[in-house]
Amino acid sequence: MRRATVSPATTTGPAAGARALAHPAREDIRLEAVLHALSDPVRLCVVRELAAAEGELTCSCFDLPVTKSTTTHHFRVLRESGIVRQTYRGTAKMNGLRRDALEELFPGLLDRVLEAAAREAERLGES
Repeated sequence: MRRATVSPATTTGPAAGARALAHPAREDIRLEAVLHALSDPVRLCVVRELAAAEGELTCSCFDLPVTKSTTTHHFRVLRESGIVRQTYRGTAKMNGLRRDALEELFPGLLDRVLEAAAREAERLGES
């Protein structure tokens, strides 16, 4: 298994010398890690909101029913499983789905999970 890669700084990413976060390389993303990450209701909520936003959101955009330290844990699980990419922009940590990588590795998985979650939320009156 390859080591996690650190995303390089880009013109829209962190400035030189800024903190960078480790992400698994595309080929190191594993189905069991993705399914584990998606099995938690809080993490699934984050993924649903990111998918609906169709772009990056800051961690503070999410109104989650957990403490800040637990929120940090959930985002770390999502990042380390390969579901999200996190980058620093100034003091904000931006989050975006790694939809292309997931679709290439597990075609249709993310869309089916999101559809099932939406149906369940509707059934439970949580939309």
